[in-house]
Amino acid sequence: MSARREAVARRDFDVVISGGGMVGAALAALLVGERATQSLRVAVVEPRPADLPLPGEPLDLRVSALSRASQRLLRAVGAWPAVVARGACAYDRMLVWEHSDAPEGPNTLAFEAAEIGEPDLGHIVENRVVAAALLAAATRRGATLLRTSLDDVELEPDFAVAVTPDRRLTTRLVVAADGADSPARAWAGIGGTPEPYPQAAVVAHLRPEAPHGGAARQRFLADGPLALLPLADGRVSLVWSTTPEHAAQLVAVDDAAFGELVTTASDRVLGTLVPTTPRVQFPLRRFHAQTYARARFALAGDAAHAVHPLAGQGVNLGLLDAAALAEVLGDALANGEDPGDLRVLGRYSRWRRADNAVMGAALDGLYRLFANPSAWVGRARRSGLGLVNRSGPLKQFFVRQALGTGGDLPRLLAREAAE
Repeated sequence: MSARREAVARRDFDVVISGGGMVGAALAALLVGERATQSLRVAVVEPRPADLPLPGEPLDLRVSALSRASQRLLRAVGAWPAVVARGACAYDRMLVWEHSDAPEGPNTLAFEAAEIGEPDLGHIVENRVVAAALLAAATRRGATLLRTSLDDVELEPDFAVAVTPDRRLTTRLVVAADGADSPARAWAGIGGTPEPYPQAAVVAHLRPEAPHGGAARQRFLADGPLALLPLADGRVSLVWSTTPEHAAQLVAVDDAAFGELVTTASDRVLGTLVPTTPRVQFPLRRFHAQTYARARFALAGDAAHAVHPLAGQGVNLGLLDAAALAEVLGDALANGEDPGDLRVLGRYSRWRRADNAVMGAALDGLYRLFANPSAWVGRARRSGLGLVNRSGPLKQFFVRQALGTGGDLPRLLAREAAE
């Protein structure tokens, strides 16, 4: 038997996923748990898998705003109860306003869950809790977790090899869900040019003087948006996008000065804000891979795309990738197709790349609109926010987009919505 035929015959797995974060773990849980794909043998390669925090352990700095669609995915694979138990914070109101307007002024854009018959607009959750809950669901359903690193990917016409420090794993498909600086993407030869924004984001948790009331707030300042996201313990999570120089200053000052700066910049919308954690900053960039697929290889999540965080859609787009890829692979198996064939993976790439391109362009357009210093553009922005707030159909459209329930949803998430 030739070496190639032997490799095909002795495949170790059908799908090897590089990265056990939120997107990689979600994909694994879907593939091994859904009827259409449960015949697949799935491995997740992750050297540092997330663990659920111990009782009483403080909230992590890294949080995300999970949309309704993402919540449906977690519920479908059985991961949602663990996230709720840790203290996911539902928010039922979102306020967006310009720095030259009052927080509750006539030009403030206010989204209310009750206006569209929803219990909430989403949940603020810890990234590590979501990743740990999804990974636990995946292994409980039958996925294999390999606590090691991926050192290389070799793509052949009939199979792929995922190279770890001590094994060569032969598989039908490798999926890179290993983050924005994905080494697997580079090994597969998929390009794309990152476009840095002239901004960095500063993240911290603060204790507000006034209750946050389960509302997410975002004020657009001259140098970028400042968001205050509600946390289950009564605090708020700050995401302040500003110039790199200002971000460095915000990280360098002492806690008292930092609290005063955030309090002033937020227009005292929650009264005095007192820092309760260290601060971190990270650069912002936009990225879109040239394709999401090659034969025997696919990208998902941040490995495929990065968007501006002003709408908190990054992780939600990645979870939609996972659901879409699981659906495409399930359809391929039902039709007797090879899940690693480029014709199959091309369907996934065209679907998600198009949807993500639209969202990325929309967020980039919002960034550029609010970054424009022109006085007349500023007046138009304020008028536009007020117009959207007063227009029922237009406002509902934007709320549906924020919920992740608009557009071409994977069937699993549409089905969950109907149940």
